[in-house]
Amino acid sequence: MSRVGRMPIPIPSGVEVAIESGSVTVKGPKGTLSRSVPADITLRQEDGRLLVERPSDARQHRAYHGLTRALVANMVQGVTEGFSKVLEVYGVGYRAQKQGDKITLQIGFSHPVEVDPPQGLSLDLQTFTPTGENNYLASRITVSGIDREQVGLLAAKIRAIKKPEPYKGKGIRYAGEVVRRKAGKAAKSGKK
Repeated sequence: MSRVGRMPIPIPSGVEVAIESGSVTVKGPKGTLSRSVPADITLRQEDGRLLVERPSDARQHRAYHGLTRALVANMVQGVTEGFSKVLEVYGVGYRAQKQGDKITLQIGFSHPVEVDPPQGLSLDLQTFTPTGENNYLASRITVSGIDREQVGLLAAKIRAIKKPEPYKGKGIRYAGEVVRRKAGKAAKSGKK
């Protein structure tokens, strides 16, 4: 059995789960999410829990078992708590500004880059003034929403605009991400 797939999903109070043939819909205080389920995987509700079952130990069924359980558990967590991902903008002269729902980034290109969040996602911005330890941290962008997949996708797209470079560390990175630094050009020693 899949260790992930056989774990029951607890359904918190205030969350409604509707199971139909081939799909599941989860409705909670933060919104509603719906997703299709592979044909052979069955979902059933029992004692305030959701159970995911597979028909056999075939390779494809084992793969879908754990995947389906993880996706449905993320849906339940999303409609109750939501998800967020934090990005940090590093670099001298790099700036981010919020205009309505959009965020405008000035990160070393000849033009500003606008990021417009899709429906259901929100962008929050926290700007910093240069200080001793965070001299290069310009801003912190928080991507939040109820769909974990969409939150991660938007965060990855924002990071891809200007990935952190290895020499000075300038760019956009996830909060807590460690950027491996390279040494620059070595000074000549003058010996021959």
